Amino acid sequence: MSEQTSTAAKVGNVVVWILQIALAVQFFMNGYALFTDQFVAKFDDIGFGQWFRYFTGVLEIATAVGLLIPRICGLAALALAGIMSGAALTELFLVTNGGFKGAWMPLMFVVWALVIAVYRREQIFGALKLVRK
Repeated sequence: MSEQTSTAAKVGNVVVWILQIALAVQFFMNGYALFTDQFVAKFDDIGFGQWFRYFTGVLEIATAVGLLIPRICGLAALALAGIMSGAALTELFLVTNGGFKGAWMPLMFVVWALVIAVYRREQIFGALKLVRK
């Protein structure tokens, strides 16, 4: 029984690493895109100023890198879920022509990141223990 559990855990770990790498690549590209001119109008719609576009880009790239570091990948996934929750709410309430059509993609990323965070909860708890010391 323990051999089957061990095999299942290894397969699960490989699958989650594939999800993490795919999400990291996606958010590295998304973060980089925020430094280009294609999102200027959207962030003008939001009304926080262009500094917020750069700040969001840095956060997305930082969480993408964090997803690839075993000790903090759970925290990075949790942070990414928070960032994308904010993006979904922004699309729903602040962006002209946003609504659910604009919010479905960030919501999908929230679910994806939360799946990773739940699977990597031991890394999250371990990091929190280090902070408490």
